[in-house]
Amino acid sequence: MQALIRIAGFSVMAVFASCGVGVQAQPLDTRIGQVTMEGELPAHESIAGLYAELDFQQATQSYLWALPLVSYAQWQEAFRDKLGAHSGDLMVLNSYEDKLGVITANATTPYILGFVDLNETGPLVIELPPGPTAGGVGDFWQRAIIDMGQTGPDKGKGGKYLVLPPGQEPPADVGKYYLARSQTMNVLVGFRVLDPDPAKGKALVEAFKMYPYAKRATPDKTRLLSPGGKAWSGTQPRGMAYWERLHQIIQKEPVNERDRFYMAMLASLGIEKDKPFNPNDNQRKALEQGAQMGELIAKANTFAKRFPGAQYWPDRQWDTVLNITEPSQRVAYYDQLWERSAWFYEAVTNTKGMVSKTPGLGQTYLGAYTDNSGKWLDGANRYRLHVGANPPAKQFWSMTVYDIDSRCLIDNPQRKADLSSRQELKKNADGSVDLYFGPTAPEGFESNWVQTVPGKHWFSYFRLYAPTEAYFDKSWKLDDITPVK
Repeated sequence: MQALIRIAGFSVMAVFASCGVGVQAQPLDTRIGQVTMEGELPAHESIAGLYAELDFQQATQSYLWALPLVSYAQWQEAFRDKLGAHSGDLMVLNSYEDKLGVITANATTPYILGFVDLNETGPLVIELPPGPTAGGVGDFWQRAIIDMGQTGPDKGKGGKYLVLPPGQEPPADVGKYYLARSQTMNVLVGFRVLDPDPAKGKALVEAFKMYPYAKRATPDKTRLLSPGGKAWSGTQPRGMAYWERLHQIIQKEPVNERDRFYMAMLASLGIEKDKPFNPNDNQRKALEQGAQMGELIAKANTFAKRFPGAQYWPDRQWDTVLNITEPSQRVAYYDQLWERSAWFYEAVTNTKGMVSKTPGLGQTYLGAYTDNSGKWLDGANRYRLHVGANPPAKQFWSMTVYDIDSRCLIDNPQRKADLSSRQELKKNADGSVDLYFGPTAPEGFESNWVQTVPGKHWFSYFRLYAPTEAYFDKSWKLDDITPVK
């Protein structure tokens, strides 16, 4: 018979029991496996594993959050180190080879763009000539600062723009300019020439000027460069290189208030502003695993979107690829983190014109990642896309094929990635067009074919330039991409 010791009317055994003394450790089944417990608390030998899981989760979320920033930083680095472009230079990307490094580049029209570090220049003046152009200035989180050209305040008539660094007050003569305030020190300035006449397009490019406001009285001529056949890539790097690029760019940029919690996550992983990049072994492991899992989630988030309304027609496989409600990436009560992550994994830049809902203005983008039955598009198979008569585009339409891994133009032996209304395509009697994709050309439709690469998956964008009302009211539909035997 067990004796009870009573103190002040209480059983000592009862007191011990209520404090958990002697309670057997019961393992707890979790997503990361069994965690050894001591009563309600994790056993001390479980603590390291829980912290490892925390670091992994922080790295995964930080990867997805940083996609737009790392993308621009990588692009800027490639322009500088691979192609010799410095702050304030303009790169002219005209040919298929020139554009191979741009994520989801438009293969139909030339790009004219450059990166500017406002740490070096201070306020920046841009002189845009009049003419059919579309472009703008974006900060390094790929938020549109201001549109230029047809969708900008100059409405295609040209004009002077003034870009101010964060926190800087405008000068006394600000009335001479269209004012643009940046929230980052680095910016991208770019535009596309929409005139199909190459000579007129060349004249527009040569008339463009960009220079520091401090040199406005005697500005230097803007340098125009071309890749000249050199290989380069703006695709975000993988593994530790991703984090190294992120660490480099955050040293040059102010921290936005919305990002301070993410900066706390990075600090616990060895990545801090004003400190060297030197993660320990545990942090390095978390960063490597987080980059791997982050990209896998980015692929799911991009190529199998679950945003409400992302599927443009309920009975078609085409997605609205740009689901950012406003160029600021901000809605009433939150910033669009997952919509942002999806777009900036598969694409770059964002302007008001790209999300315009005004018929006859701007552009629109539809993406197809699967065939009509929902299977990934396979480079070894043959496919057909039927484009009905009178596509709703005031200017032109284009269909472009991209490599799923790099998200850049498909790198095929044909050296062609797009089919468009600006090309001489073989048409059907009713004005519709059949486009073909596969390793070999269909007989009689060679002009309507883009070559795909066996062993690689691909996806596509169907672009409408100056989309008309039939697109917005959905009275015109685009067929799905269908396998051809």
